[in-house]
Amino acid sequence: MVMVSASKLVKKYGAKKNEVIAVKELSFEVNRGEIFGIIGPDGAGKTSLFRMLISLLLPDGGTAVVDGCDVVKDYKELRKKVGYMPGRFSLYQDLTIEENLQFFATIFNTSIKENYSLIKEIYVQIEPFKNRRAGKLSGGMKQKLALCCALIHRPTILFLDEPTTGVDAVSRMEFWQMLQRLKEQDITILVSTPYMDEAALCNRVALMQEGKFLTTGTPGQVVENFGSDILAVKSDNMYHLIKDLNSDPAIANAYSFGEFAHAVLKETIDENELKNYLQQKGHQQIEIRKATPDIEDCFLKLMQ
Repeated sequence: MVMVSASKLVKKYGAKKNEVIAVKELSFEVNRGEIFGIIGPDGAGKTSLFRMLISLLLPDGGTAVVDGCDVVKDYKELRKKVGYMPGRFSLYQDLTIEENLQFFATIFNTSIKENYSLIKEIYVQIEPFKNRRAGKLSGGMKQKLALCCALIHRPTILFLDEPTTGVDAVSRMEFWQMLQRLKEQDITILVSTPYMDEAALCNRVALMQEGKFLTTGTPGQVVENFGSDILAVKSDNMYHLIKDLNSDPAIANAYSFGEFAHAVLKETIDENELKNYLQQKGHQQIEIRKATPDIEDCFLKLMQ
């Protein structure tokens, strides 16, 4: 069953002379019960897309249907079905954990008790601090509280806008484990993130840049379509290494990748010849090895 169907969605900002098109005729579908990740940097259009899909912004073109509701015509019914966690913490800072949760439950004419089974596994982690004001919580605890508030009315679909930005690595891992368990309860999840490594945790992903999807598919399919060999290269001068690699006619592109540089090849290259070339350029302590592309490599190649 298709839970999200968008057709040529457009969102524009500003007057005609200074018009910015944040979302450019996007068309895609999200199936029921899957985690669909939208991966892209700041300014890619992820937030504008989400806000149109949950009826907080009117599209300037195209149509979208979310769980059977047109995002413009059926916005009242739609808002009963979706849960939304914005990128910035937007709960009431002066209310306690418990008061925030009760407030959001009341808005949707429900109660914490009625839907406690859905949030229990998350809420028990912050319940010992239920009388603490939200503004005094750590990043990870704010994240868990915001997720509880988004779930308290038992939505059929969740929109999570960069939910792990600004939290520590352990909290990121715990959050994705929670999402996997929510998926098992037949909740469809759309999540946006700038972190390329989180793509592997989704069922399907869309790589987004400048308002468009560069590609969509399972993480495996995206990587399989990379279509080029990669060498991981390291030397004592990484700045000049990348510059010299990009000067080699056999290399399509070279960029920093952790402690190595990734060199995307145009054609087969002899590693010994490459090492000799770099030594002639004055590099020392050279390491060269074959590398397997990942989502970040795919994104950078598609941006070229």
